[in-house]
Amino acid sequence: MNPTTTPPASPDPVAALLRHAASTWIAPRFRNLADDEVMQKAPGEWVTTVDREVEAFLTPELRAIAPGSRVVGEEQCAETPELLDQLDEGVVWLVDPLDGTFNFISGREPLSSMVALLEDGVTVGAWMLDPISGVLHHARRGHGAWREGERIRAAQGPGLKRAVVKTRFLPQEHQERVASWQGVELLPGLNCAGAEYPALAEGGFDATLYWRKLAWDHAPGTLFITEAGGHAARLDGTPYRAGDRQPGLLVARSREVWDEAAAAWR
Repeated sequence: MNPTTTPPASPDPVAALLRHAASTWIAPRFRNLADDEVMQKAPGEWVTTVDREVEAFLTPELRAIAPGSRVVGEEQCAETPELLDQLDEGVVWLVDPLDGTFNFISGREPLSSMVALLEDGVTVGAWMLDPISGVLHHARRGHGAWREGERIRAAQGPGLKRAVVKTRFLPQEHQERVASWQGVELLPGLNCAGAEYPALAEGGFDATLYWRKLAWDHAPGTLFITEAGGHAARLDGTPYRAGDRQPGLLVARSREVWDEAAAAWR
């Protein structure tokens, strides 16, 4: 397939673009990367030529879907971080071309390609595609969360028993605070937010705690979990917005579980 060929029209053009990118760039290179296709863009932060190729493909295609919109991608921001300064203005596509890059480099799953659509800073659309299995999780503000054509509804009610806590960026004093949670099994997570949010909605665990919250990692998932009936907010309880760069994001399958986790945190 010619990598520059635009995929055919689809009822969901964003999903079609993600599937095209997955079949053209990601899946063929999974467990088949050359050494010179892997680079370190910052200490401990990895990128591959696949990340860059997928983002380069998606950028003009997404702009064409919504003329006048802007695209803010993870790899663009590595070079031009000030792109994140205007997420609250106008129509913006947020792109994570390959979430779980270290998994990809290591030849393991899960992986995800993610897109979020923002209108004046509010996330109104979300797409998270597993590029290996082809399964798409998607949501539209006010219209529910979906796994392909199946409506996803997170389990309601209290019961904080299993939580993913991302400790890599969590300050030491907060790691000690979380370690003291009583009766909660702490899980390391999947190293892929685009897989963790659907797993949370589908009952894999009850809550997740993120300290670093890069917009392209969390804008799609927070809309998805909210539309599934869950709750996402900053640790002080204030609403999450993609343009907010303050650390700390708590996400749960229900508001009751969120309250339990927040009380344990405090």
